[in-house]
Amino acid sequence: MITGATIHHTGRYLELIWLGLIMMAIGNGLYINFNSSSSLGEIVGYQLLSGFGAGFVFQTPIIAIQAMVSQEETATATATLGFIRNMATASSIVIGGVVFQNSMGRMHSKLLATGMSEALAAQLSGDSAAANVETIKTIMDPAQLGAVKEAFSWSLRNMWVMYTCMSAVGILFSGFILKTQLNKEHVETRTGLNLEKQPVVENVQSPSV
Repeated sequence: MITGATIHHTGRYLELIWLGLIMMAIGNGLYINFNSSSSLGEIVGYQLLSGFGAGFVFQTPIIAIQAMVSQEETATATATLGFIRNMATASSIVIGGVVFQNSMGRMHSKLLATGMSEALAAQLSGDSAAANVETIKTIMDPAQLGAVKEAFSWSLRNMWVMYTCMSAVGILFSGFILKTQLNKEHVETRTGLNLEKQPVVENVQSPSV
């Protein structure tokens, strides 16, 4: 809503993209500080900062790419951006999950060192960790519970480091976005088939009875 109102009144979008990426990078960077004893205020505050940053770059790049292409190429450019964004989102989720799982796998030996059973340690490490997160509630031993929480926070920290680097790369590449002043002039563009290729339909009247 903020970006939409700002673009409508100022006709500028590039500064909003920069601001959003910077806020998102800072927010993801602050996630790295999360640990097993992080307060609720930290959790909410960091997510608000990162969320506002992500919101600033949600629709703004679409406006940017539509402003830089011709009217005839607007649909193609918009669809291409949507496809790339969906592929990037899916890839980042998979890569982040792999980083988290590998990190939890490296904590397997530390979990066993607390006297945890092999079966429980296997559930809370590797690719099973995220699916069995509710198992933490069943752990009564304080040493084991602390080790599991530290393992999760350390693994998530590695994932946030990667996402912070991705955000920094986004800031770097945003420097290549062209700056165009938007205006309120509307240009009507005829899309679809060329006139010479369209079938001619004759209006034939039926004979009166």
